[in-house]
Amino acid sequence: MEILAVLWDYVLPFLVVLTVLVFVHELGHYWVARRCGVRVEVFSVGFGPEIVGWTDKADTRWKISAIPLGGYVKMFGEGEQSSDGGLPQPLTAAERQVSFRHKSLGQRAAIVFAGPAANFIFAILILSCLFIFLGQPFTPAEIGTVLEDSAADKAGLEPGDLIVRIDGDEIERFEEVQQIIRLNPETTVEIVVLRNGTEFTYEVTPTLREMKDRVGNTVRIGLLGVTREGVAFRKHGPMKALWHALKETWGLSKSTLQAVGQIIVGTRSSDELGGPIKIAQMSGEVWKLGAVSLISFMALLSINLGLINLFPIPMLDGGHLLFFAFEAVRGRPLGERVQEYGFRIGVVLVFSLMLFVIINDLVSIPIWNT
Repeated sequence: MEILAVLWDYVLPFLVVLTVLVFVHELGHYWVARRCGVRVEVFSVGFGPEIVGWTDKADTRWKISAIPLGGYVKMFGEGEQSSDGGLPQPLTAAERQVSFRHKSLGQRAAIVFAGPAANFIFAILILSCLFIFLGQPFTPAEIGTVLEDSAADKAGLEPGDLIVRIDGDEIERFEEVQQIIRLNPETTVEIVVLRNGTEFTYEVTPTLREMKDRVGNTVRIGLLGVTREGVAFRKHGPMKALWHALKETWGLSKSTLQAVGQIIVGTRSSDELGGPIKIAQMSGEVWKLGAVSLISFMALLSINLGLINLFPIPMLDGGHLLFFAFEAVRGRPLGERVQEYGFRIGVVLVFSLMLFVIINDLVSIPIWNT
């Protein structure tokens, strides 16, 4: 019975979330490839042996594979066509017309970029719908109370102050303040407030606080030491919802990249990096909270998936785009051997990171800490 409970509470939500996001990502590649006249041979959600699949009229094999940790779109002409003797096999004129390899640099770059772009578009559409039908958390950035001996108190912030800028970024909502402050524990930030019609600037160093997230992992956040009322929600019309969804996606992207940068330079613990087990845990938690929480979580993960795939690491979409950038500068592609070595390095980096986050996930499981 416990196994069935785990399957229902964590494995099923994880598979639902990951399958949707992988499908969206690969659909981006597929759709642009088809618009560019490339023949797509395989569209797979998952890796490894095929579980179920079918072949459409365009001769594309659509399938679900056994290992649900990603997916791929295999396009005709991505690799060298070889004869039985292992030598490159020349393509016919008709084959060159539908070959990825024989498309223009711009078309190839568009096809590769389309995967991450689809993830961003998906997140923007989800957030837009939420802002239209349920509303966006929209609490004015006015300080209600200032806790004694807090970071805000030491800096000189006062109740009634309206926060208008943090480190030069315009602030509209208190939720934006929370997002920035949480990512900057023990890091001095410049806060501009409006008080009685006059702007005042303060240097504030958020207090570090370690706390447990929903799945029991320890996270380090910054605290300002101010309070506001219960969160208010504001519904938007379609165009305004789209605009705020774009801003939200941009803000979440910046926050994610900032957190990654902090891990790289050592100001944030790498223990906060999570892999498939942690994602499964979080998926299960938001699954229990209902459809809205699950959809919001999918939007956040979709943004992260888009960003990760744009990292300039060979094997990821960003690595291919990096090679295309070199091709644009040089006027010709990088040599086959250079690309092969780059791909091997990328494989090592990606699988090393995957191993690291899986170990992080296993170490954070409560059973090991009892």
